[in-house]
Amino acid sequence: MKDSAELTAAQAALAAEHAAVYGYGIVGARAEEERAKEAREAYEAHRARRDAMRRAVRDLGGKPAAADAAYALPFPVPDGAAAVRLAAELESRVAAVYADLVAASRGALRGEAAAALREAAVRAVRWRGGSVAFPGLAGRAPAGGPDET
Repeated sequence: MKDSAELTAAQAALAAEHAAVYGYGIVGARAEEERAKEAREAYEAHRARRDAMRRAVRDLGGKPAAADAAYALPFPVPDGAAAVRLAAELESRVAAVYADLVAASRGALRGEAAAALREAAVRAVRWRGGSVAFPGLAGRAPAGGPDET
């Protein structure tokens, strides 16, 4: 078995993809017509990434975690506006776990994780209508950094 930190990060990415696939089922059901195609495309992209992460976990000597039957949503999603917020949140969460996988992995898996991070960041910008300086890292910096006095 390879590095356990790499396997742990790959399992986390797989879990995030399972949750994103579930979440995009909700987004697609609530999205306004003009965003429905975007939701379908994101759903398919996350399904493909989920399948790739299953293979990666196996390649690392692990047993891919199965999807949960359901996932708790971070907030109620009664309408199209909430669906857009959920899509942006899903992408931010996916970007965060792929940032961790980039840090923990090497070689081809690292390249795949970086590509997935980039894709999630681009989708988050589209859903949110704006960007953050470091996708996947926003709000994760430890307190007491060099700029604090």
